[in-house]
Amino acid sequence: MSTRVVLVRHGQSSYNIQQRIQGHCDNSVLTEKGLADALKVGAALSNLKFNAVYSSPLQRAKHTAEAIVSCLPNSPKPQPSANLMEINLPLWQEMLRSEVKEKFAEDYRIWKARPHELLMLIKTETGSSEHFPVLALCEQAREFWQELLERHPGETILIVAHNGINRALISTALGIPPARYHSVQQSNCGISVLNFAGGWGQPVQLESLNMTTHVGEVLPKPREGHRGARLLLVRHGETEWNRQTRFQGQIDVPLNDNGRAQSEKAAEFLKDVPIDFAVSSPMLRPKETGEIILKYHPNVKLETHVDLSEIRHGLWEGKLESEIEQMFPGELQRWRETPEVVQMPEGENLQQVWDRAIAAWQSIVASAGSQNGLVVAHDATNKVLLCHILGLGLSDFWKIKQGNCAVTAIDYPEGPDGAPVLQAMNITSHLGGGVLDKTAAGAL
Repeated sequence: MSTRVVLVRHGQSSYNIQQRIQGHCDNSVLTEKGLADALKVGAALSNLKFNAVYSSPLQRAKHTAEAIVSCLPNSPKPQPSANLMEINLPLWQEMLRSEVKEKFAEDYRIWKARPHELLMLIKTETGSSEHFPVLALCEQAREFWQELLERHPGETILIVAHNGINRALISTALGIPPARYHSVQQSNCGISVLNFAGGWGQPVQLESLNMTTHVGEVLPKPREGHRGARLLLVRHGETEWNRQTRFQGQIDVPLNDNGRAQSEKAAEFLKDVPIDFAVSSPMLRPKETGEIILKYHPNVKLETHVDLSEIRHGLWEGKLESEIEQMFPGELQRWRETPEVVQMPEGENLQQVWDRAIAAWQSIVASAGSQNGLVVAHDATNKVLLCHILGLGLSDFWKIKQGNCAVTAIDYPEGPDGAPVLQAMNITSHLGGGVLDKTAAGAL
């Protein structure tokens, strides 16, 4: 039985409004909006039963946790953990971000471009000591995970903390390198969900990242200074073979009625979100999903790109797992444990999907400019793209979840040549399942 962790960033604080660096400072307090949004988080989580609640001891997180727990029947009280403290930036703490940019221009440039290399020299009684804020934070996150997973096997845990430590928790769990510290977004009162198969070092899955619909934001806002594209990556709606857990691959299975209903809900969810262009796999299930979503964007024509097609499973296509196991004993287990080494019989391997899908993605990004685009594809295709975006590899394929008609938002704040930011991932709240992905498990 897996350990489920629901991760929440604190509500809007006074220093957030002032654009001050918070760090370990405890002078920043929740605003009225921050408290109101914390109560909305509580309402969104009220159908879940938590075995334990942990929070940072800093008051902006502590008070957020208390507000959330007040909405949860029979919830345990939040326990403070020093390992959930925010990133320690002692030389910048309490300064306006604009002052930091001016006074520490070179260090701030390193912070944005190579955050793992940022070094602060801290004065001590005997001289000075070196402090690498991001590397220290990642070690702090690893310590927290090791203790938590050992203490709560198979339980459901709520964690309320901060932007930086939440990023570090997600990154260390998934194996995202510290150099990509800025690659995941954590909005005030955003909700993320991680599933751990066992203890530290065992398989882990990012179920969703940075849901904000419960606080009135369809998708998180772009970061300050954003000047590039936003791409909305969507998996197609449900098919009858998804429901049956039958492998589809490149067999052109259409949406079922539920898949069309899911697509309608995705269309409603995205109707007020700007979409300037749209691309999909040419296969029936993503193409129909994209066409339904675009009914609220009648001036956008859906283009297709063959390299966004699903992985070709070859002789596995059209078969149930039990049939594949009978024909190819042990291969399904290899696919689950080491997907990067599996060659589908008369089909593709993941490296081939990686090569074509990422080439297609990069061509879309390069032509997007500063526009917002919709990209509709498949489970395996989307997972490969998200591994690439997060700096992960093919062996990390199963760490990413993609539900039917789930919405993912990827920003390019510095333009096509800059690093991408995963703003939100696998958002399925519009499908009626709350904060958890309850779409069909489905085969690929």
